[in-house]
Order: sequence, then structure tokens, then C-alpha cells
Amino acid sequence: MKRLIYILILIGLASTSIFAQKQFNSRELYSLNRVSEFSASPDGKWILYKLSVPNIEDNKIYHDLYAVSIDGKETIRLTEDKASEFNAIWSPNGKKIAYLSTKDGAPQIYVMKFPTKEVEKISNLENGVNTLAWSPDGKYFAITSDVKILKTPKDKYPELSKAKIRIYENVPVRHWDEWVDENYSHLFLLAAQGGEAIDLMQNEAYDTPLKPFGGAEEISWSPDSKEIAYTCKKLYGIEFVNQTNSDIYVYNIDSKATKNITQGMMGYDKAPLYSPDGKYIAFYSMEHNGFESDKNRLMLFDRSNSKVTDLSAKLDQWAEEKIWAKDSKSLYITATDSGIVSIFHIDLNANSKRISEGIYDFGSGLDITPDGKLVFGVQNINMPLDIFTMPAKGGKMTQVTFSNKDFSSKFKPSKIEQRWVTAKDGKKIHVWLIFPPDFDPNKKYPMITYCQGGPQSMISQRFHYRWNFYLMASHGYIVMAPNRRGVPGFGQDWNDAISKDWGGMPMQDILSATDEIAKESYVDKDGLCAIGASAGGYTTFWLAGNHNKRFKAFLAHCGVFNLESMYGSTEELWFPNWEYNGPYWEGNNMNFYDKNSPHNFAKNWDTPIIISSGERDFRVPYTQSLEAFTVAQVKNIPSKLIAFPDETHFISKIQEFMIWDNEVFDFLDRFTKKK
Repeated sequence: MKRLIYILILIGLASTSIFAQKQFNSRELYSLNRVSEFSASPDGKWILYKLSVPNIEDNKIYHDLYAVSIDGKETIRLTEDKASEFNAIWSPNGKKIAYLSTKDGAPQIYVMKFPTKEVEKISNLENGVNTLAWSPDGKYFAITSDVKILKTPKDKYPELSKAKIRIYENVPVRHWDEWVDENYSHLFLLAAQGGEAIDLMQNEAYDTPLKPFGGAEEISWSPDSKEIAYTCKKLYGIEFVNQTNSDIYVYNIDSKATKNITQGMMGYDKAPLYSPDGKYIAFYSMEHNGFESDKNRLMLFDRSNSKVTDLSAKLDQWAEEKIWAKDSKSLYITATDSGIVSIFHIDLNANSKRISEGIYDFGSGLDITPDGKLVFGVQNINMPLDIFTMPAKGGKMTQVTFSNKDFSSKFKPSKIEQRWVTAKDGKKIHVWLIFPPDFDPNKKYPMITYCQGGPQSMISQRFHYRWNFYLMASHGYIVMAPNRRGVPGFGQDWNDAISKDWGGMPMQDILSATDEIAKESYVDKDGLCAIGASAGGYTTFWLAGNHNKRFKAFLAHCGVFNLESMYGSTEELWFPNWEYNGPYWEGNNMNFYDKNSPHNFAKNWDTPIIISSGERDFRVPYTQSLEAFTVAQVKNIPSKLIAFPDETHFISKIQEFMIWDNEVFDFLDRFTKKK
């Protein structure tokens, strides 16, 4: 009897251990809570944040608001419904919270007393509210909302109102994930107690914030509540698609005058932020017009003399987020940093110092309390993002939220290594290696060569919800992710090296990294595959015709296949004008297209490939994927196409992603894993 009890105890311990180390999969990924949009209260005692909770059965992600005490000991749920709540901000005195909610359809402004949670609806705009910012004196909201500016075919032909038709005389006709229509997002002034919203961009056919990724960070109040600074790209038609030249505009509440403070600065200028003392406006700027991946510089506009200074001149990295120190004598920023995102302190003399430590991505939100405590997000490949605090001078980090507190106990982490591999020309390539959670160095594993998109986008420690390295490794693969030339974080020269050389040294970097890591005893050389999306999909298409039998399978999502047809069907022409040197019909440009376009190497295709694309992707139209799939089918290459009617350049829906993940790894396993 005692022996039986002992055996049962052992079985129980074993089952507990198995339960504690579950297999991570796409269902587990889409069961994780996600923290974002956080800010410290004016008194520094609370942190307001949005918590997004996926619901697999509903195929939706629900967004609610929470507040957590600065020490993490108390959490208050502020909203709880099926609507989405977002863009939450504190009132200047910290006694109220304003936020946007879709509970009545289009997003409207609601104001909640804190912490008692009495709620009042403030706005009722026909097209809803896109973003909001509270004036420091508490009297107004600066909001953005869509306004009809242009006439439609129905306006011209009212007697034929049932016709479904679009008519254009200018480009763009589409942008990222939507057809261009008669509406533009304008800046409005709205009294804090509600009433009529005043359009500050009357009759202007321009958007603020910038579409598709601009948000509330592109609107800023002056400390005296007399000015609003905002980002706008005031260009139209062919000029709009050929240029990246956005500017910072300042609207004066009293005079009703608008001034461009970055006149003559020709690249992206965006995200203005007034200093607490009102003397300066910090903003981001790229130098060259037409180059979306130029160095993202931190600039300082002196309001007394209009002088502009580059505060990041001594830091050869991309600035990402920023917050002023309370004394207005310096700023804290997050920036790319050799494969991670770090926090830096920068003074007004352009001297910078890294103050964060560890192999993490810091940021995805950055704030500071009145007593000088930084509030920021922390994540890595093994850990979803949570909110942490740290003294502004650096030091010990304290975790405040525990949005997925059972994650580390349920799942065994992946081993993560950094490597430096020698490129074909002798330069060094930074590589992330992510191992299966149950990695055994005495066994052999198939290997994924991950090809980054962008193309100028650093591979970091981000816990990604689409290209999740921990999920890939949990499928039983070693993931090899090289920061090939053409990504930020390793100096601007390294970033710039891909432009006009897409199929050149960047591809050789990927092959060099693949060959070097494949030498490891635990890598199955007969189980190599390459995957990527967008410019990473371009890479897998290019490799398919140039890999010389290295890989056994490929995956391309929303990839660029034919550079010539891509030029005529994408919507931001400044991108191919810079990256491809312009239209294929001009000068000697066909030399670039001939050398670099993957379709020119289709005759060499002989390797299984799975291709996926969103039908609402107007950045890299889905026809690029159809062209590539046709090649594979005509050549009798094992191939599969996954088309998403409602997805864009990204797979954003839960069930769609879960099916995609299952189909992709069923396909890759078939050709990379030994039976």
C-alpha cells in the first residue's frame, strides 16, 4: 500500500512538472494579455494603462483600462465591457481620466472621475474621434476627427446614387489598407465639458496624425495652453506620393494663425513635444526627402529664436520614444542599440548616456513621475511586455504589472545567444540564435533562417505577436535571425547599405550567416528553411532563385516578387524611387530591376514554398504573391497559397493567425524534419 501511494505521488509530481512546462503554441500566444498606452498620473502615484485581452472564440481582442499604483500593490479595473477603450489620458490635476470608447459605435470621448469611476460622455461627432490631448489648463481637448473635404461620385450624380464607383484624377488611390476617399483627419478644438468642435484645418485636404501609423504622440499642447503643435504632410497628389516631407505646425489659440516651424527641413518631421518650461519643442526628423528609413534624429526647436539643434548628433542610432525631464534640461529616449532597444539620457548639449541594462527591449511607452522615476515597458523573446519603473539616473528596475504572471511557470524559456558572423566582405553581422525550449545539444534540429522585413528594421528582443521567435522555436526549430546590412541599430552606414542593392550584399549576409550557423553540430543541414514577410518575403523569393540548394523550404508573406509591377501598383512612390533608384523606364534603372527582381530568377526555382498574403494589402499588393505562386505551380514545385480576404499587410485577426501558423509549420515540417 505504501509503495502504491509512493508511486501515485511520483506520478502526481511528474504530471505537475509536465503541466508547469506546457508546449507553447499559437493558442497560448493568443491567450496572453497585452499591456500598452501607459502614463503616470500627475502626482506620480498611479500608472494608467490599456490591457488588451484576446478572445479566440470571438476572433477579437478586447481593450479595457486599468490603473496600478506606482509600487504595483494595487490595481483598479476602470472599464469592463465589449467596447474598446483606448487613448486614455489624465486630467492636469489627476482627478479625472479622459478616454475614447466605441460603446456607442464610432469612438467618442468619455471622462471618468478617478478613482470613483463616475463616467460622462463628452463628444458626439458623426465620424467619431481619432485621438485626444488635454490642455494643461484643463479647459480644452485637442482632438482629431475625419471630415468630408472632397466631392464624391454621388455628389456629382445624385440621381444615380445606387452606383458603387470610385473616380480619381490624382494619386494615391489607395494607401496601406484603405482606398483614398473624401475624408481627411483634421485637428479640432473642443471644450472639456463638450459642445461644438472647432476645425483648426478648415477645408485642408490633409491628415493629422500621419496615416497609417501616426497617433496621439503627433499632437502636443504648450504648457500655457496657448498653442497646439501637430504633425502634418501638407502635400497633394503626385507630390504626396513622391515625398516624405512632413512638417511640425503650430496653431495659436488666440490669433488662430498656423506656423510651420520646420520649413525647409525636407524629410519626415513629426511627434512634437513641448518642454515643461515651454522654452523648447523636441521632435523627430529625418534629413532626406523620400527616404523613410533615414536616421530618426532627436531635434530641439528653441521657441525664442527658432533655432533647431540635432540632439542626437553624437548618437549613431535611431531615436524612438521621448520624454522630457521635469526640469527641462534633458530628455530620456529609447533608441536602437545593437540588437536591443535601450533607454538613453540626452542633455541639451547633445551628450548621451545609456541608462538601461540587460538584454531586453525597453520602451513601447515611456513616461516620468514628478519625483524622477521612469516608467517604461520591458520585454524580450521569452517575456511579454510589462510595465517597470526605475530611477531616472539608472539603477534597479521594479516590475509594476504582471499581466501574464503564470507565463514563466507554465513555459520553459528558450535559450538565446548573440553571435557575430563574418560577412563575405569581412564585415561583422550580428545574429540572434533562439533555441527550442527543450534544446539538447546532442541532437540535431532543423533551422529557420529568419529574413527581416522593412527592409530597414532591426531584429531585437521584441516579443512579437506575429513573428514570434519563441513560438517558432517551440515548433522544434532553431531560429537564426541575422541583422544583415540594411537595418538600424548598428550605425546609419550599415542601415543605408541595402538601398539600391537589395539583391546584393544584404542577401550575401543572410547566406553567410546561414552557412556559418549551419556548421554547428546541433543543426541539421538537411533541414534548413527561410521565412520572411514584406521585404523579408522579397528575400525568400530572391533566395528561392539563388540559394544553390541550401534550403529545403521557403515561406513568403506579403512579399515583393516583381519589382517592375510593384512600382506600378504600390502607393508610396517615394519608396521605390529611393530604394530602386526610380522608375524602371528611366535611364539605366533597368539594370537594378534586372539584377534585383526575384521574378528574373524564377527559372532557378526548384524548392517547396508556401506563400500568404492579405487581399487588403495595398502596400505590397497581393498580386505579387499570386505571381510567385503561379511560378511554383507551373514548375510543379510543391507549393501552397494562403489568401486572407480581410487582412492587410499584417495578420491581425486571431483565428486567421492560428490557421496560418498551423498551415505554415505543417508545410515546413514536411520538408525539413526527418520522418
